Amino acid sequence: MKHRIVVLGAGYAGAYVAGNLARRLSPKDTEITVVNAAPDFVQRMRLHQLAAGRDIEAPRLAEVFAGTEVRLRLARVTAVDPERQVVAMADTGGVPGGVPGGGGELGYDTLVYALGSRGNVEGLPGAAEHAFDVAARPSALRLRERLDSLDRSGRGGNVVVVGDGLTGIEAATEIAESRPGLSVALIARGELGARLSAGARDHLRRACDRLGVTVLEHTSVGAVEATRVLCADGTALASDATVWTAGFAISPIAAAGGLAVTGTGQIVVDRTMRSVSHPNVYAVGDSVHAIGDNGRPLPMSCASAGYTGRQAIEAIVGRLTGRTIPNTKLVYTYNHISLGRRDGILQLVDGEGRAKPKYQGGWQPSRVKAGILRMALWATSHPTYGLPKRRHRLAAAPEMTAAKALA
Repeated sequence: MKHRIVVLGAGYAGAYVAGNLARRLSPKDTEITVVNAAPDFVQRMRLHQLAAGRDIEAPRLAEVFAGTEVRLRLARVTAVDPERQVVAMADTGGVPGGVPGGGGELGYDTLVYALGSRGNVEGLPGAAEHAFDVAARPSALRLRERLDSLDRSGRGGNVVVVGDGLTGIEAATEIAESRPGLSVALIARGELGARLSAGARDHLRRACDRLGVTVLEHTSVGAVEATRVLCADGTALASDATVWTAGFAISPIAAAGGLAVTGTGQIVVDRTMRSVSHPNVYAVGDSVHAIGDNGRPLPMSCASAGYTGRQAIEAIVGRLTGRTIPNTKLVYTYNHISLGRRDGILQLVDGEGRAKPKYQGGWQPSRVKAGILRMALWATSHPTYGLPKRRHRLAAAPEMTAAKALA
Protein backbone atom coordinates (compact mmCIF):
# COMPACT_ATOMS: atom_id res chain seq x y z
CA MET A 1 0.00 0.00 0.00
CA LYS A 2 1.33 3.44 -0.93
CA HIS A 3 2.11 6.10 1.66
CA ARG A 4 -0.71 8.62 1.45
CA ILE A 5 0.28 12.30 1.60
CA VAL A 6 -2.64 14.73 1.76
CA VAL A 7 -2.13 18.48 1.33
CA LEU A 8 -4.96 20.71 2.54
CA GLY A 9 -5.07 23.93 0.54
CA ALA A 10 -3.60 24.89 -2.83
CA GLY A 11 -2.49 28.43 -2.17
CA TYR A 12 1.13 29.51 -2.47
CA ALA A 13 2.28 27.20 0.34
CA GLY A 14 0.13 24.15 -0.43
CA ALA A 15 0.74 24.10 -4.19
CA TYR A 16 4.47 24.59 -3.64
CA VAL A 17 4.72 21.72 -1.16
CA ALA A 18 2.62 19.32 -3.22
CA GLY A 19 4.59 19.98 -6.39
CA ASN A 20 7.96 19.60 -4.74
CA LEU A 21 6.98 16.39 -2.97
CA ALA A 22 5.83 15.01 -6.31
CA ARG A 23 9.17 16.05 -7.79
CA ARG A 24 11.22 14.32 -5.09
CA LEU A 25 9.28 11.21 -4.05
CA SER A 26 8.72 8.15 -6.20
CA PRO A 27 5.07 7.55 -7.19
CA LYS A 28 5.75 3.84 -6.74
CA ASP A 29 5.68 4.37 -2.98
CA THR A 30 3.66 7.56 -2.47
CA GLU A 31 0.27 8.96 -3.38
CA ILE A 32 -0.15 12.74 -3.14
CA THR A 33 -3.59 14.34 -2.97
CA VAL A 34 -4.36 18.06 -2.80
CA VAL A 35 -7.71 19.15 -1.37
CA ASN A 36 -8.92 22.63 -2.31
CA ALA A 37 -12.36 24.23 -2.34
CA ALA A 38 -11.85 26.42 -5.41
CA PRO A 39 -10.93 25.01 -8.84
CA ASP A 40 -8.49 27.84 -9.57
CA PHE A 41 -5.20 29.00 -8.10
CA VAL A 42 -5.72 32.31 -6.33
CA GLN A 43 -2.99 34.95 -6.50
CA ARG A 44 -3.76 36.25 -3.05
CA MET A 45 -1.00 38.86 -3.17
CA ARG A 46 -2.81 40.47 -6.10
CA LEU A 47 -6.41 40.39 -4.86
CA HIS A 48 -6.35 44.12 -4.08
CA GLN A 49 -5.46 44.65 -7.75
CA LEU A 50 -8.31 42.38 -8.83
CA ALA A 51 -10.72 44.38 -6.68
CA ALA A 52 -9.44 47.65 -8.14
CA GLY A 53 -10.14 46.48 -11.69
CA ARG A 54 -7.12 44.64 -13.02
CA ASP A 55 -7.42 41.30 -14.82
CA ILE A 56 -5.56 38.71 -12.73
CA GLU A 57 -4.70 35.25 -13.99
CA ALA A 58 -6.30 32.34 -12.14
CA PRO A 59 -4.89 29.07 -13.57
CA ARG A 60 -7.10 26.01 -13.29
CA LEU A 61 -5.65 23.66 -10.67
CA ALA A 62 -6.54 20.66 -12.81
CA GLU A 63 -4.19 22.05 -15.45
CA VAL A 64 -1.56 23.07 -12.88
CA PHE A 65 -1.28 19.50 -11.59
CA ALA A 66 -1.82 17.76 -14.93
CA GLY A 67 1.00 15.30 -15.60
CA THR A 68 2.48 15.63 -12.10
CA GLU A 69 0.80 12.54 -10.62
CA VAL A 70 -0.67 14.81 -7.93
CA ARG A 71 -4.37 14.06 -7.41
CA LEU A 72 -6.72 17.03 -7.05
CA ARG A 73 -9.81 16.78 -4.88
CA LEU A 74 -12.18 19.75 -5.17
CA ALA A 75 -13.82 19.87 -1.76
CA ARG A 76 -14.15 22.08 1.28
CA VAL A 77 -12.35 20.77 4.36
CA THR A 78 -14.75 20.67 7.30
CA ALA A 79 -12.77 18.74 9.93
CA VAL A 80 -9.50 17.00 10.66
CA ASP A 81 -9.32 13.92 12.89
CA PRO A 82 -5.63 13.33 13.63
CA GLU A 83 -6.37 10.33 15.84
CA ARG A 84 -8.13 8.44 13.04
CA GLN A 85 -5.91 10.12 10.42
CA VAL A 86 -8.80 11.25 8.24
CA VAL A 87 -10.02 14.53 6.79
CA ALA A 88 -13.74 15.26 6.50
CA MET A 89 -14.91 17.19 3.43
CA ALA A 90 -18.03 18.73 1.98
CA ASP A 91 -18.73 19.25 -1.70
CA THR A 92 -18.11 22.65 -3.22
CA GLY A 93 -21.50 23.13 -4.82
CA GLY A 94 -21.96 26.35 -2.84
CA VAL A 95 -18.53 27.73 -3.73
CA PRO A 96 -18.25 29.88 -6.91
CA GLY A 97 -16.85 27.57 -9.56
CA GLY A 98 -17.13 24.61 -7.20
CA VAL A 99 -18.01 21.07 -8.22
CA PRO A 100 -20.65 19.09 -6.27
CA GLY A 101 -19.79 15.59 -5.13
CA GLY A 102 -16.49 16.22 -3.38
CA GLY A 103 -17.62 15.29 0.14
CA GLY A 104 -16.78 12.33 2.34
CA GLU A 105 -13.63 11.34 4.20
CA LEU A 106 -10.04 11.02 3.03
CA GLY A 107 -7.43 9.05 4.92
CA TYR A 108 -3.78 10.02 5.17
CA ASP A 109 -0.44 8.84 6.50
CA THR A 110 1.18 12.28 6.29
CA LEU A 111 -0.89 15.47 6.38
CA VAL A 112 0.26 18.91 5.26
CA TYR A 113 -2.04 21.60 6.66
CA ALA A 114 -1.98 24.71 4.44
CA LEU A 115 -5.47 26.18 4.77
CA GLY A 116 -4.10 29.68 5.26
CA SER A 117 -6.07 32.58 6.71
CA ARG A 118 -9.11 34.70 5.93
CA GLY A 119 -10.20 38.26 6.55
CA ASN A 120 -11.19 38.76 10.19
CA VAL A 121 -14.35 40.84 10.46
CA GLU A 122 -15.54 39.29 13.70
CA GLY A 123 -16.04 41.35 16.82
CA LEU A 124 -16.82 44.68 15.16
CA PRO A 125 -20.49 45.56 14.81
CA GLY A 126 -21.59 45.66 11.18
CA ALA A 127 -18.28 44.62 9.62
CA ALA A 128 -19.42 41.15 8.56
CA GLU A 129 -22.61 42.56 7.01
CA HIS A 130 -21.34 45.72 5.35
CA ALA A 131 -17.56 45.55 4.83
CA PHE A 132 -15.61 44.02 1.95
CA ASP A 133 -12.23 42.33 2.22
CA VAL A 134 -9.50 41.32 -0.20
CA ALA A 135 -8.42 38.10 1.52
CA ALA A 136 -10.30 35.80 -0.87
CA ARG A 137 -11.19 35.92 -4.55
CA PRO A 138 -15.01 35.92 -4.11
CA SER A 139 -14.90 38.84 -1.68
CA ALA A 140 -12.45 40.75 -3.88
CA LEU A 141 -14.79 40.27 -6.84
CA ARG A 142 -17.75 41.53 -4.80
CA LEU A 143 -15.76 44.66 -3.98
CA ARG A 144 -14.90 45.06 -7.65
CA GLU A 145 -18.57 44.89 -8.58
CA ARG A 146 -19.37 47.54 -6.00
CA LEU A 147 -16.63 49.86 -7.26
CA ASP A 148 -17.81 49.29 -10.84
CA SER A 149 -21.33 50.29 -9.87
CA LEU A 150 -20.05 53.48 -8.25
CA ASP A 151 -18.07 54.35 -11.37
CA ARG A 152 -21.07 53.65 -13.62
CA SER A 153 -23.29 55.93 -11.57
CA GLY A 154 -21.16 58.92 -12.58
CA ARG A 155 -21.67 60.46 -9.15
CA GLY A 156 -18.40 59.29 -7.65
CA GLY A 157 -18.39 57.79 -4.19
CA ASN A 158 -16.45 57.31 -0.98
CA VAL A 159 -14.24 54.32 -0.28
CA VAL A 160 -12.96 53.84 3.26
CA VAL A 161 -10.11 51.37 3.83
CA VAL A 162 -9.82 50.30 7.48
CA GLY A 163 -6.36 49.16 8.53
CA ASP A 164 -2.94 50.48 7.58
CA GLY A 165 -1.03 47.22 7.45
CA LEU A 166 0.58 46.27 4.17
CA THR A 167 -2.72 45.00 2.72
CA GLY A 168 -4.55 48.21 3.64
CA ILE A 169 -1.86 50.44 2.20
CA GLU A 170 -1.74 48.49 -1.05
CA ALA A 171 -5.53 48.39 -1.36
CA ALA A 172 -5.99 52.12 -0.72
CA THR A 173 -3.29 53.25 -3.16
CA GLU A 174 -4.32 50.76 -5.87
CA ILE A 175 -7.99 51.76 -5.71
CA ALA A 176 -7.14 55.47 -5.67
CA GLU A 177 -4.93 55.14 -8.76
CA SER A 178 -7.29 52.84 -10.69
CA ARG A 179 -10.51 54.65 -9.75
CA PRO A 180 -9.70 58.38 -9.85
CA GLY A 181 -13.39 59.25 -9.74
CA LEU A 182 -13.72 57.85 -6.22
CA SER A 183 -12.58 59.45 -2.97
CA VAL A 184 -10.41 57.09 -0.92
CA ALA A 185 -9.69 57.37 2.79
CA LEU A 186 -7.31 55.17 4.81
CA ILE A 187 -7.86 54.71 8.55
CA ALA A 188 -4.74 54.01 10.62
CA ARG A 189 -4.97 52.98 14.27
CA GLY A 190 -1.61 54.66 14.96
CA GLU A 191 0.88 56.54 12.82
CA LEU A 192 0.73 55.75 9.11
CA GLY A 193 3.40 53.20 8.23
CA ALA A 194 4.51 52.87 11.84
CA ARG A 195 6.56 49.75 11.05
CA LEU A 196 8.55 51.55 8.35
CA SER A 197 11.65 53.69 8.65
CA ALA A 198 11.30 57.48 8.78
CA GLY A 199 12.30 57.85 5.14
CA ALA A 200 9.88 55.14 3.98
CA ARG A 201 7.06 56.74 5.99
CA ASP A 202 7.73 60.05 4.24
CA HIS A 203 7.68 58.31 0.87
CA LEU A 204 4.37 56.64 1.76
CA ARG A 205 2.84 59.97 2.76
CA ARG A 206 3.93 61.57 -0.49
CA ALA A 207 2.41 58.67 -2.44
CA CYS A 208 -0.90 59.04 -0.59
CA ASP A 209 -0.89 62.78 -1.26
CA ARG A 210 -0.12 62.24 -4.94
CA LEU A 211 -2.94 59.71 -5.31
CA GLY A 212 -5.41 61.75 -3.28
CA VAL A 213 -5.73 59.25 -0.42
CA THR A 214 -6.98 60.93 2.76
CA VAL A 215 -5.21 59.45 5.78
CA LEU A 216 -6.80 59.43 9.23
CA GLU A 217 -4.20 58.52 11.85
CA HIS A 218 -4.68 57.48 15.48
CA THR A 219 -8.25 56.52 14.67
CA SER A 220 -10.19 53.47 15.86
CA VAL A 221 -13.37 52.17 14.26
CA GLY A 222 -16.36 51.37 16.46
CA ALA A 223 -18.85 50.07 13.88
CA VAL A 224 -19.52 49.73 10.16
CA GLU A 225 -22.87 50.63 8.65
CA ALA A 226 -24.19 50.37 5.11
CA THR A 227 -23.29 53.95 4.19
CA ARG A 228 -20.82 55.06 6.82
CA VAL A 229 -18.04 54.11 9.19
CA LEU A 230 -18.45 55.10 12.83
CA CYS A 231 -15.20 55.95 14.60
CA ALA A 232 -14.66 55.37 18.30
CA ASP A 233 -14.49 59.12 18.95
CA GLY A 234 -17.98 59.59 17.49
CA THR A 235 -16.89 60.77 14.05
CA ALA A 236 -18.93 59.37 11.15
CA LEU A 237 -17.33 58.91 7.73
CA ALA A 238 -19.51 58.56 4.64
CA SER A 239 -18.66 55.31 2.90
CA ASP A 240 -20.14 53.73 -0.20
CA ALA A 241 -17.65 50.85 0.04
CA THR A 242 -15.83 49.95 3.26
CA VAL A 243 -12.76 47.75 2.80
CA TRP A 244 -11.73 45.83 5.92
CA THR A 245 -8.01 44.95 6.13
CA ALA A 246 -7.53 45.24 9.89
CA GLY A 247 -6.64 41.64 10.60
CA PHE A 248 -6.70 38.04 9.48
CA ALA A 249 -8.11 34.96 11.18
CA ILE A 250 -7.11 31.30 11.10
CA SER A 251 -9.65 28.56 10.46
CA PRO A 252 -10.77 26.82 13.69
CA ILE A 253 -10.46 23.39 12.05
CA ALA A 254 -7.02 22.57 13.48
CA ALA A 255 -8.02 23.50 17.03
CA ALA A 256 -11.31 21.63 16.77
CA GLY A 257 -9.42 18.52 15.64
CA GLY A 258 -7.26 18.50 18.77
CA LEU A 259 -4.00 19.73 17.23
CA ALA A 260 -1.84 21.90 19.49
CA VAL A 261 -2.47 25.50 18.47
CA THR A 262 -1.77 29.02 19.68
CA GLY A 263 -4.45 31.37 20.91
CA THR A 264 -4.92 32.56 17.33
CA GLY A 265 -5.44 29.02 16.02
CA GLN A 266 -2.06 28.58 14.33
CA ILE A 267 -0.57 25.10 14.60
CA VAL A 268 2.41 24.83 16.96
CA VAL A 269 5.32 23.05 15.29
CA ASP A 270 8.95 22.12 15.87
CA ARG A 271 11.83 23.43 13.78
CA THR A 272 10.89 21.10 10.90
CA MET A 273 7.26 22.30 10.69
CA ARG A 274 5.99 19.09 12.30
CA SER A 275 3.11 19.40 14.78
CA VAL A 276 4.29 19.10 18.37
CA SER A 277 1.17 17.12 19.24
CA HIS A 278 0.75 14.90 16.15
CA PRO A 279 4.05 14.00 14.44
CA ASN A 280 2.55 12.97 11.10
CA VAL A 281 0.98 16.41 10.63
CA TYR A 282 2.94 19.33 9.15
CA ALA A 283 1.79 22.93 8.88
CA VAL A 284 2.95 25.63 6.44
CA GLY A 285 2.03 29.17 5.41
CA ASP A 286 -0.34 31.31 7.45
CA SER A 287 -1.60 28.23 9.32
CA VAL A 288 1.66 27.64 11.18
CA HIS A 289 3.20 29.22 14.27
CA ALA A 290 6.83 28.94 13.21
CA ILE A 291 9.73 30.50 15.10
CA GLY A 292 12.18 32.15 12.73
CA ASP A 293 15.94 32.17 12.98
CA ASN A 294 15.68 35.45 14.92
CA GLY A 295 13.68 33.76 17.68
CA ARG A 296 10.44 35.51 16.71
CA PRO A 297 7.31 34.07 15.05
CA LEU A 298 7.35 34.44 11.28
CA PRO A 299 4.70 36.88 10.05
CA MET A 300 1.90 35.82 7.73
CA SER A 301 3.32 36.46 4.27
CA CYS A 302 4.08 34.84 0.95
CA ALA A 303 7.77 34.79 1.87
CA SER A 304 6.98 32.90 5.08
CA ALA A 305 4.90 30.44 3.06
CA GLY A 306 7.96 29.71 0.94
CA TYR A 307 10.33 29.29 3.89
CA THR A 308 7.99 27.12 5.96
CA GLY A 309 7.04 25.10 2.88
CA ARG A 310 10.68 24.45 2.01
CA GLN A 311 11.43 23.24 5.53
CA ALA A 312 8.39 20.95 5.56
CA ILE A 313 9.42 19.44 2.21
CA GLU A 314 12.91 18.66 3.49
CA ALA A 315 11.50 17.13 6.66
CA ILE A 316 8.93 14.94 4.93
CA VAL A 317 11.35 13.73 2.28
CA GLY A 318 14.08 13.16 4.86
CA ARG A 319 11.92 11.18 7.27
CA LEU A 320 10.28 9.06 4.60
CA THR A 321 13.50 8.22 2.76
CA GLY A 322 15.86 7.95 5.72
CA ARG A 323 17.90 10.99 4.72
CA THR A 324 19.33 13.73 6.93
CA ILE A 325 16.92 16.62 7.44
CA PRO A 326 18.60 19.99 6.90
CA ASN A 327 17.45 23.15 8.65
CA THR A 328 16.47 25.54 5.89
CA LYS A 329 16.35 29.31 6.42
CA LEU A 330 13.45 30.75 8.37
CA VAL A 331 13.99 34.46 7.96
CA TYR A 332 12.09 37.71 7.62
CA THR A 333 14.27 40.30 5.92
CA TYR A 334 12.08 42.91 4.23
CA ASN A 335 8.67 44.38 3.50
CA HIS A 336 7.82 44.95 -0.15
CA ILE A 337 4.88 47.29 -0.64
CA SER A 338 3.25 48.32 -3.92
CA LEU A 339 1.75 51.80 -4.10
CA GLY A 340 -0.28 51.51 -7.26
CA ARG A 341 1.29 50.35 -10.52
CA ARG A 342 4.31 52.63 -10.75
CA ASP A 343 5.44 53.19 -7.17
CA GLY A 344 6.54 51.05 -4.27
CA ILE A 345 8.67 50.68 -1.16
CA LEU A 346 11.31 48.10 -0.29
CA GLN A 347 11.93 48.26 3.45
CA LEU A 348 14.69 46.10 4.93
CA VAL A 349 14.29 44.86 8.50
CA ASP A 350 16.87 43.76 11.07
CA GLY A 351 17.15 40.55 13.06
CA GLU A 352 14.59 41.83 15.54
CA GLY A 353 12.05 42.55 12.81
CA ARG A 354 12.52 46.31 13.08
CA ALA A 355 12.85 48.56 10.06
CA LYS A 356 16.37 49.49 9.08
CA PRO A 357 17.00 53.16 8.27
CA LYS A 358 17.73 52.36 4.65
CA TYR A 359 14.86 51.85 2.21
CA GLN A 360 14.19 52.12 -1.51
CA GLY A 361 11.16 53.84 -2.99
CA GLY A 362 9.82 54.59 -6.44
CA TRP A 363 9.37 52.70 -9.67
CA GLN A 364 12.26 50.24 -9.14
CA PRO A 365 10.81 48.40 -6.12
CA SER A 366 7.46 48.47 -7.90
CA ARG A 367 8.92 46.66 -10.90
CA VAL A 368 10.82 44.23 -8.68
CA LYS A 369 7.64 43.29 -6.82
CA ALA A 370 5.77 42.84 -10.10
CA GLY A 371 8.55 40.49 -11.15
CA ILE A 372 8.28 38.55 -7.90
CA LEU A 373 4.56 38.13 -8.45
CA ARG A 374 5.12 36.84 -11.98
CA MET A 375 7.75 34.39 -10.73
CA ALA A 376 5.45 33.16 -7.97
CA LEU A 377 2.67 32.54 -10.48
CA TRP A 378 4.99 30.76 -12.91
CA ALA A 379 6.44 28.54 -10.18
CA THR A 380 2.97 27.61 -8.98
CA SER A 381 1.78 26.90 -12.51
CA HIS A 382 4.79 24.58 -13.05
CA PRO A 383 4.91 22.72 -9.72
CA THR A 384 7.21 19.92 -10.85
CA TYR A 385 9.49 21.89 -13.15
CA GLY A 386 12.83 20.11 -13.41
CA LEU A 387 11.25 16.77 -12.52
CA PRO A 388 14.14 14.30 -12.12
CA LYS A 389 14.08 11.05 -14.06
CA ARG A 390 14.75 9.12 -10.86
CA ARG A 391 12.95 10.05 -7.68
CA HIS A 392 13.58 8.90 -4.11
CA ARG A 393 12.05 5.64 -2.92
CA LEU A 394 10.85 5.34 0.64
CA ALA A 395 13.15 3.88 3.25
CA ALA A 396 10.83 0.99 4.09
CA ALA A 397 8.33 -1.18 2.24
CA PRO A 398 5.42 0.69 0.64
CA GLU A 399 2.96 -0.96 3.03
CA MET A 400 4.72 0.48 6.09
CA THR A 401 2.63 2.33 8.66
CA ALA A 402 2.82 6.06 9.23
CA ALA A 403 4.31 5.46 12.66
CA LYS A 404 7.25 3.57 11.19
CA ALA A 405 7.74 6.10 8.43
CA LEU A 406 7.83 9.06 10.78
CA ALA A 407 9.62 7.57 13.76
